[in-house]
Amino acid sequence: MFEEPEWADEAPAGTGFRPVAPRPPPAAASQIKGSKHRQLLATLRALEAASLPQQPPSLPSSDSEEDVVERKKKRPKKASSASTSIEVKKRKRCQKQGPPGSEYEEKEVERKKKCLKGVFNANDSAKEQKRKKKCQKQVPSSPTQHLDDDNQTGPKAWKSSTTSDLSKPSPGTTSNPPQTLSRKQWRNRQKNKRRHKNKFRPPQPLDQAPATAPTEEAEMPPAPSPDNHEDRAGALRARMAQRLDGARFRYLNEQLYSKPSSAAQRLFQEDPEAFLLYHRGFQSQVKKWPLQPVDRIARDLRQRPASLVVADFGCGDCRLASSIRNTVHCFDLASLDPRVTVCDMAQVPLEDESVDVAVFCLSLMGTNIRDFLEEANRVLKQGGLLKVAEVSSRFEDVRTFLGAVTKLGFKVISKDLTNSHFFLFDFEKTGPPRVGPKAQLTGLKLQPCLYKRR
Repeated sequence: MFEEPEWADEAPAGTGFRPVAPRPPPAAASQIKGSKHRQLLATLRALEAASLPQQPPSLPSSDSEEDVVERKKKRPKKASSASTSIEVKKRKRCQKQGPPGSEYEEKEVERKKKCLKGVFNANDSAKEQKRKKKCQKQVPSSPTQHLDDDNQTGPKAWKSSTTSDLSKPSPGTTSNPPQTLSRKQWRNRQKNKRRHKNKFRPPQPLDQAPATAPTEEAEMPPAPSPDNHEDRAGALRARMAQRLDGARFRYLNEQLYSKPSSAAQRLFQEDPEAFLLYHRGFQSQVKKWPLQPVDRIARDLRQRPASLVVADFGCGDCRLASSIRNTVHCFDLASLDPRVTVCDMAQVPLEDESVDVAVFCLSLMGTNIRDFLEEANRVLKQGGLLKVAEVSSRFEDVRTFLGAVTKLGFKVISKDLTNSHFFLFDFEKTGPPRVGPKAQLTGLKLQPCLYKRR
């Protein structure tokens, strides 16, 4: 840089005189000071990296302080805008201060330490605010506090909420810069408060309880009275009697279908009430049908001349005789009406060829159906009408049944198989039976109509 003077080596020994090197020019001094400044900055970085618990953001690696300021301006603002502007002004002020010296360098180092601590505290405070929000979402506050907070709305509530949050210092921070909530954050906070209020509603006070609340006395059932006991006993007896009647009806119905008509007649003669019980159970079953076949037969006969004589085999309660104007001879195994003639339907007290119409409405019961049809052929006039109505489930093959009836001296006129519960057939007498009494007619063996227990 410069040449050493020649007189520096010529100083006499022991004189106590120490040669002093000449002061370097100002340019060289600034270079030396710049190198020292860089060394101080490097040591400062190392000290801060060792002392701070968290890793600070990467410091600028440029040599000049202006580059440091520019990079810090470009860095994402985690602290408030007011604090960053104050820091920039302080740095500019420090750059404009007096001539460089050791005191100035020490002040510069302390100032940078404070600035870095402020930045880290701001970062810590932002993280702490996020942590607080998560805690608020996980652990709801008391419902009464939410009610008080929701009463305040608008900018005042916003300011109060921000000041209350900032007034509580977070653990691990010494000084936090003032933080303000954005409008979106404030709306989200109010929304969360309303959700917590709806989720955790305060219990209703006793004063506001409805006046019509049931008391313990009203909830207690009334003490049973003797009348209630009698009613229950009567209902139980009626229910048991109904079950017993149903069981007896099923038994009688099975006897009528599984035995000949003569055995059924003896059964009802020995027990006159049995026929009444059977008829009552039978009517309760037929009432469930959409149409009763006796009404259909009565409608057909009303369209014919009233001078025709009718013989009703198995008349029951004489409903057909009450529905038409014709002369009707009523026959059955027992009497429920004064017009009924009690007899075996295989042997009715009528003369040969004395009636115009013979009716079997749900009465082809027993094992001797052939005897009933032959008796109807006997009492019918030539060309007379035979009307048969039977339960549809009894027929395995309708064609074989019709074929067997025609062998007994009848001709099929019409048949109605459209009804779901019963079939209707009309036959015309053509003459006496064409088969002998010992001939087998398998088509006349109908299935018994048995009722199941319900």
